[in-house]
Amino acid sequence: MKNYILRNENAIYYECGFSCDNVIFISLGSEKFFLTDARYVLEAKEYAYNCTVVESRDLFQTAKVLLKDSKIKKLTFDPNDFTYFAYSELVQDLDIEFIQEANFSKLKRIIKTDDEIAILSKAAKLGREGFKTLAKYIRKNAYNQKEEFLNFKAIEKMSQQGKYNLSFEPILAINENAAKPHALPTKKRLKLHDLLLVDAGIKYKRYCSDRTCTSYVDFESFNFKREQKFKNKKHQKIYDLVYKAQQTAIKNAKVGMKASKIDALARDVITKAGYGKYFVHSTGHGVGLDIHEFPMITSKADTIIENNMVFTIEPGIYLPNEFGVRIEDTVAMIDGKAVIL
Repeated sequence: MKNYILRNENAIYYECGFSCDNVIFISLGSEKFFLTDARYVLEAKEYAYNCTVVESRDLFQTAKVLLKDSKIKKLTFDPNDFTYFAYSELVQDLDIEFIQEANFSKLKRIIKTDDEIAILSKAAKLGREGFKTLAKYIRKNAYNQKEEFLNFKAIEKMSQQGKYNLSFEPILAINENAAKPHALPTKKRLKLHDLLLVDAGIKYKRYCSDRTCTSYVDFESFNFKREQKFKNKKHQKIYDLVYKAQQTAIKNAKVGMKASKIDALARDVITKAGYGKYFVHSTGHGVGLDIHEFPMITSKADTIIENNMVFTIEPGIYLPNEFGVRIEDTVAMIDGKAVIL
């Protein structure tokens, strides 16, 4: 049985159902220890399961004492979890072999349980409700509003006035700003016939939703539905192409494929239409407790797709100084096929 030490909050939550911003989690065979300070110890004792909660003013010193007493010879850790200073402090004076295993917690979480998929499905549903609420606001109030203000309203509406945490800072971009895949909000104002891209998600029971919609701005009937009718013919052409690429990947993704094949399903549609160089990112990424998990759906990913993997399919075309289109849904592999959550 592997002995390991964790610092990442989501990795620790996965192990015991609770985490906080000052914790070390150590698993030694069948014994597990949750080390934290007095600020969190009462909640840890209430919520953390299958572990012993240890209160400490110096987590690293307490961890070292515990590890020395355990007499173990090897300890696995994720180098992404530790700063150089923290790692140096931890290993000093310990006669233990520290074994680097990058992302080992994310790899453990790559296949979701049925319960996790149910939670992710609920997160996706709540995310769609947030998009509907934001669309209603845009119809009634968004004319001539700045991206900066609309970005703030996206936070408000997606979170249901703070009821839910967000998966990440929303991306809300108008016309040429949408040509930047991770656009920062500007003072650009929303007008009739504009193109608006919104990428947003919420957390439900710590699990993330992730969705991107690109829409035609009509203040009478504005919506985030997949069927969009643009006044601008080039907007419509690119939108239809990206949507075709996304649907091709979703409909043809199968268990047993390499992740790179799913990337190719979407990318080939865009490349054959002459816009390959404008699809500048991967087709998708895993979603779970972290907004970016495994599997990664990239052109070089060798991961074999299995049932109960959850990931995004989000092709895009970005024409500098003109506009960008991205369409994203989160899917789960169920009974061999991709199902939109």
